[in-house]
Amino acid sequence: MPPKPDDILARVEKGLWAPLPGIPAQLAMAPEPRTGHKAYFEVEDTSRKAGVLVLLYVKDRRLCVLLTRRTERVLHHRGQISFPGGEQHPGESLEATALRETVEEMGLDLTAVRVLGRLTPLYIPPSNYCIYPTVAFIPGPLVFHVQPEEVEEVIEPPVDHLADSANVRRETWHYGGRDVEVPFYAYEGHKIWGATAMVLAELLALFR
Repeated sequence: MPPKPDDILARVEKGLWAPLPGIPAQLAMAPEPRTGHKAYFEVEDTSRKAGVLVLLYVKDRRLCVLLTRRTERVLHHRGQISFPGGEQHPGESLEATALRETVEEMGLDLTAVRVLGRLTPLYIPPSNYCIYPTVAFIPGPLVFHVQPEEVEEVIEPPVDHLADSANVRRETWHYGGRDVEVPFYAYEGHKIWGATAMVLAELLALFR
């Protein structure tokens, strides 16, 4: 039987107030070889900053996390699975960026959202973005009114599904002109990989 959503949520929230698992946890789901090896603190002054929202909520009595599959019409990371989020506006906190972008992309009412904390920033070399994940909880179920230019599909994996090692796979892909070993979370035919998988790996490490 999967653990109760309240139990998982309590462990996540407690973990966010302790020293974070950080880059070692992220690297467990990093493709090898990775494009570039700079950590976020090495590029803070030169990268573009983006806020993303790791939104947790209850659906069908299980704690889920909100992901999207991006359309082929967006500028970066076309067709990939990601958290809602986007580039920080001048004078805006990264938490506010994550919430604003989620409302814009997903059409969600976030009035009842509760921010739990932040995960470790992660630098993405191909787009020169450094993403800053804000973790939040909102009671479900959620009603989406997605922005069709940006969101192709809403993906709602349960946290306990992602935490099950049976759902972690590895494949060799020919990517960027070379063979790359890619770890990913398998969920309903989707392969959740790259920066999204790395952020999820740190989230999941909070309650292991």
